[in-house]
Amino acid sequence: MTSYYDYVLGLVPVTLVGITAVLGAVGVAYLTAVSAGAGAAALVVGHALFVNSPVPTPVEEVPTQSATDHGPVNAD
Repeated sequence: MTSYYDYVLGLVPVTLVGITAVLGAVGVAYLTAVSAGAGAAALVVGHALFVNSPVPTPVEEVPTQSATDHGPVNAD
């Protein structure tokens, strides 16, 4: 089962390489194209971290007995 963060991990290199390739094909300087691709990839990561941040799932607490709490003692 893929989640949002799996898609983000796949989208980061696709964004970086894709935007760089498209801008390079159009005729933009290589340094500018790589910078634009890296900026777009950083926006994807920023969205995943700050806008749609990962939230831990709550863990169901199981009541436990301590070592000194043995419950009622039957002395019979």
